[in-house]
Amino acid sequence: MNRREFIATGIAAAVYMRAPRSKSSDALSTLTQWMAATQTEREDGVSACLNRIKEMDASIHAWVQVSPEKPTGTGRLLGIPFGVKDIIETKGLATEFGSPVYKGRIGAFDAAIVQDLRKRGGILLGKTQCASFAYKTPPPTRNPRDLAHTPGGSSSGSAAAVAAGMVPIAIGTQTRGSVLRPASFCGVTGFKPTYDWFSMEGVLPVAKTQDTLGLFTQSPADMLLLWECLSHDPGKDERFALGVPDPLQEVEPEMAKAFARALSVLRTGGISIQQVKMGDMLDKLSSANELIMFYEGARIHKQRYEQYGSRLEDLATLVEDGLKIPTEKYNEAMRYVASCKLQVSEMMKATPVILTPAAPGPAPLGLSSTGDPKMNAPWTALGTPAISIPLPVPSGLPLGLQLAADRGQDSRVLRTAVHLQSILRA
Repeated sequence: MNRREFIATGIAAAVYMRAPRSKSSDALSTLTQWMAATQTEREDGVSACLNRIKEMDASIHAWVQVSPEKPTGTGRLLGIPFGVKDIIETKGLATEFGSPVYKGRIGAFDAAIVQDLRKRGGILLGKTQCASFAYKTPPPTRNPRDLAHTPGGSSSGSAAAVAAGMVPIAIGTQTRGSVLRPASFCGVTGFKPTYDWFSMEGVLPVAKTQDTLGLFTQSPADMLLLWECLSHDPGKDERFALGVPDPLQEVEPEMAKAFARALSVLRTGGISIQQVKMGDMLDKLSSANELIMFYEGARIHKQRYEQYGSRLEDLATLVEDGLKIPTEKYNEAMRYVASCKLQVSEMMKATPVILTPAAPGPAPLGLSSTGDPKMNAPWTALGTPAISIPLPVPSGLPLGLQLAADRGQDSRVLRTAVHLQSILRA
């Protein structure tokens, strides 16, 4: 980004942050408010979302296509709009995998997650931008909190659309940190459920043993409500000690201070927080997750690489490097992850939810990178549910707090996130 572009995007960001919002848009800014609205108010809310996209997306670039699709059923989500990441199939809408190679490609069917939301009354508003093939090459999307910064990736458009108030719900995917990191960078809530909780039918794979669908909402309370609307048990309130890894993975000074401040506030609020001795497990899990992604991704996309070569951009490098990984190295990484699952499950008996920063720091400047997924990748490798919630930040870019629980304990981590945010915001 040159100096002129930097100044221009900084001015655009300032204008965005000062921009007045219409009453109709404010009235339905959260899913909780949408759920309490009448059908007429929901119809007005959809119009407000479309107006907001029209006003703001020329600067943010969160959307590939906006084309509201009617629900195919009724339910608690009736009339509530949602956005869908571009690697997820949608019948009759653009499904271009974030790549110029597939520009103009139209989906032939709705992926299972899209069918589910539409059957519950949700309005598919359109397709959101993502990194090419949900890997590394960034899309044009900018961070709504400051347009000079990345929104994170690969679920860039989904996070940005929710952060900008364009839609109350958006769908993403995560293979390393593609839901939790963008949520942290954009100041919204991102949730990665237990691996294989949602069907991946109709979702372009990156690494099948790691790929997980994820959700974005404004707040953890909205996420818990969405979880319940999707016919999942909302669980019950529990009180238990929380864990913090010792040592923590290395983070930037802004995140270190915010995380320490959050722990202090939580302790003052009556939360018991204990150190959990994890050694270098999290860093090793992050490395194992990356190796597994390269090995599996190379074999998934090998035929595509043979057809398009370097036109696949960063994915071409993934295939080239991934095909060089010996099968024994891959099997070794899988065995290591399996052993860690047992160890972490045992740790979580004493501290059922573990807290970490959701990203190394705030969103990096510029759009050349979507940031480092190292804080999220361990939990992706383990297949555990994890959620990123906004940390209180006096000034500057957003930061996120990450909570992880044992596999299958999705409701527990969601309820804990709601409780912790109520303390942090008190």
